[in-house]
Amino acid sequence: MKQGELLRDYLIVTKPTNDHAGNCLWAFAERNGQEYFVKQFLDPKRPRPESMGSADSKRRLQKVCAEFERRHETVIDRIDPSGLDAGNLVTAVDFFCEGTTYYKVTERVHAVELPPTSTLSALQRKVLLRTLGDSLQLLHGLGIVHGDLKPTNVLVEARPGPLYIAKVIDYDDAYVSGSPPEQGVIGGDVIYGAPEWVRYNKKADPTVRGTDLTTAADMFALGLMTHEYLTGARPEHPLISAGAAVNAGDALRLDGRLHERVAELISALTARNPASRPTAAHFLEVVGDESLLELGPGTTARRRSRTFAARPDPRPVGGVDTPGRGGGAADHGEADGRTDTATGRPTRLRFGGSTGSAAPGTAAGTDRSATGTPPTSRPASPASPEPGAPRRSRLRIHLDNTSSD
Repeated sequence: MKQGELLRDYLIVTKPTNDHAGNCLWAFAERNGQEYFVKQFLDPKRPRPESMGSADSKRRLQKVCAEFERRHETVIDRIDPSGLDAGNLVTAVDFFCEGTTYYKVTERVHAVELPPTSTLSALQRKVLLRTLGDSLQLLHGLGIVHGDLKPTNVLVEARPGPLYIAKVIDYDDAYVSGSPPEQGVIGGDVIYGAPEWVRYNKKADPTVRGTDLTTAADMFALGLMTHEYLTGARPEHPLISAGAAVNAGDALRLDGRLHERVAELISALTARNPASRPTAAHFLEVVGDESLLELGPGTTARRRSRTFAARPDPRPVGGVDTPGRGGGAADHGEADGRTDTATGRPTRLRFGGSTGSAAPGTAAGTDRSATGTPPTSRPASPASPEPGAPRRSRLRIHLDNTSSD
């Protein structure tokens, strides 16, 4: 992938980079007047008959590639990007193999830098956290674990107010709940990794199995991120990561300025036992109360709270959040300062906007072309399928290509 190259029908318009992209390269592209984000995977490489290597090595690589394709297609097919409230999930619009190399394409979002947390109002914090929680509730209702949830995989889009909308990106490490990639293949970030993810990556650890890696792993990361979004820093601990500290029995030290109710929520989200962590619906219930998001005068770090009490989730729970509206942010709106000319009433900001993407690592504050226009209304989506059923996707999948490099 090179600047100026026409890759399939995408014109690469920026120099490819791997900033914050791990084992990938990315660049911006254009097609038919639209802007896109293109990611090139450096691994795995899809073997061809004429590729070098023994027949056995090719078979092993073909197996790796088949699993890579299956996992990406499964996640992509479960998400309906046109569905109600899916607008803050920045999903793929194209996934293809050119020669031996895989590529994934998303639409581009023009992100802004989130102001320092100390300057955010309770309403701004509420909208940011609820748009993030709403996206997770939708993902988890489809049985999908994001797998690499962290602030760099959440872009911020500005809306009038100003309000800040969380846009969840990068599903390359996503998997079906309870069915993660094997050790050595599974992705994620150790800083935000859940205790069971940390143990799973220790291949000899008998205390965790693949079935233990569920949507609750995302909720652990969400707990750390909530502390970070509200206070400007993650909880304190003595080890390399919070997950490792929790495994070792060390208490996470929470900022003493947090409201007790929010501290209880974060404590529960960062519990060692995945089954003890609240669901996204419970998270949305707490962060929906602006009065809980103000920081108090406390300066003494508090240890993990003892209990977390949430209203019962009215939806059935079977290891993952089930689809539905219960407690979700999508049922509500925030006044956005405009007036509906037809009714004379204040308009409301829905927690769900247009799809899109921006590159990981986009320089903070340099990409500020968000228009501030309200999201276009979407027709109600049909009833969600069972978590095990695939969903119809608008994605173009091109994996039958036989062209050369």
